[in-house]
Amino acid sequence: MANFQGNRINPSRFSKSQIKFHVIALPLAIMMLIPVIFLFSNAFKPLGELFRFPPSIFVYNPTLDNFRNLMNLAGSTGIPMTRYFLNSLIVATLTVVLNLFITIMAAYVISKKKFKIKGALWEVNQTALMFIPTAVAIPRYLIIVNIGAYNTWFAHILPLIAMPVGLFLVKQFVDGIPDALIEAAVVDGAGDWVILRKIIIPLTKPALATSVVLTFQQVWQNAESSNNYITGEALRTLPYYVGSIGTNNAVAAAGMMAAANVLMFIPNLIIFISMQSKVMNTMSHSGIK
Repeated sequence: MANFQGNRINPSRFSKSQIKFHVIALPLAIMMLIPVIFLFSNAFKPLGELFRFPPSIFVYNPTLDNFRNLMNLAGSTGIPMTRYFLNSLIVATLTVVLNLFITIMAAYVISKKKFKIKGALWEVNQTALMFIPTAVAIPRYLIIVNIGAYNTWFAHILPLIAMPVGLFLVKQFVDGIPDALIEAAVVDGAGDWVILRKIIIPLTKPALATSVVLTFQQVWQNAESSNNYITGEALRTLPYYVGSIGTNNAVAAAGMMAAANVLMFIPNLIIFISMQSKVMNTMSHSGIK
């Protein structure tokens, strides 16, 4: 009987009972897609259409000049745009991997281990959620300089190697793992690394996927490191280059900026689409609406 009612509420095939939900969801989906369509359309608009009033959502005379100009401008500085893109990709990959490693270990220790400063460390993480990047800019700069990481790859990675919100989400999942399961593994002779690999990681995949999405988005869009900690042009990333395009002539660079925004948006879109089911699972589990 319960299975029958569940099939009526959430049928595996299209049902007339779903029409009322589609009537509400379809207009909302279209409204959410309009900004994405507008973003992609702008990248192919000539300057005349970009400054058209009222602005149009769709492009009428598509052109690739914006992308050609973007590539040519990067080449004229002596550093090709592919180098900026590769730098961003390397930095994002290393930061996400290290962040994931640190987050899962910290969540396991804070959730399941017992030691004196456990509560204090968790309160520090919760307090860190309130700080905006501007508030920690000077301390970050002093740390980068004093440890000798200035103008190195590590200057990109260190400021974002740990994210309080990622630890918060992952710990909620680890808290939900029964202590008896871990105790049984310990009785069988499993150490902490085995418990992490065999129990913690498999059971926290949705939260880990969400942490990957949040970390990648923040790293991919981060221009602070290139601006504040890097002096060599060859070590700077794509967000820095994109931010510098319209510095001198914002009107003439509008087309290149539109093309650059698409290039910045696509990796974020791919990451989110590939992991969106796990992200939604994490949000519902953590009580975030």
